[in-house]
Amino acid sequence: MVRIISLHRPPPDPASYDDYYRRVHIPLARRIPGVRQIRFGRVCKMEDGSSPPFHLVSDVYFDDVASLESALESPEMAVALGDLPNFAADGGITIMFCESEVVEPEV
Repeated sequence: MVRIISLHRPPPDPASYDDYYRRVHIPLARRIPGVRQIRFGRVCKMEDGSSPPFHLVSDVYFDDVASLESALESPEMAVALGDLPNFAADGGITIMFCESEVVEPEV
């Protein structure tokens, strides 16, 4: 499995950002071919008590690298990426492409 990880920096208006992200951006991302799952969550706190450098972390999962590569070439991905400046102006998101492994807890 592979995923796109997006680290969203703190926005000026978190409530508006969250509303737009849920109402507009997530539906666009759901239309990307090959998407298997989308997960996201707000950063609550840092271990050392400092202010978090990110507001939100999101993961978009694909079956394999080929699925991700195909999705990156799709018109739906272009629309989703084109939407970023509408809610995350001035480079407020860092995007990474990662392999993903699952490790189950020992019983």
